[in-house]
Amino acid sequence: MATPKPGKPVRGSQTGRPIMALLDLLGRRWALRILWELRAECLGFRALQDRCDAMSPSVLSQRLRELQDAGIVQQNEGGSYILAQEGIDLLQALAPFNDWALRWAERERLSHERDSKLTS
Repeated sequence: MATPKPGKPVRGSQTGRPIMALLDLLGRRWALRILWELRAECLGFRALQDRCDAMSPSVLSQRLRELQDAGIVQQNEGGSYILAQEGIDLLQALAPFNDWALRWAERERLSHERDSKLTS
């Protein structure tokens, strides 16, 4: 499967709008998990695989290739993987999604507590 690129047809967009290409890339299994695991430190292939619930090496290799091709992840001199500046910028851009998700979780928790009190 080729790395999604702006201007090329991707899942959900025949025109390859840049946002659709990004969503296609990030929507691939394990892609966001890899970014999450690399957010604070560089990791070698095996350590990254272990942190990602022992995903298959072929899938990890493919995702790393795609993320490198997109300029989001790079390898350092020692062969470990690290977020490139574009990856750091991407995680910062995604931070509001995390904030929203935390508020959502809190709303769900409060709703569950309310429902539990009503049925007690």
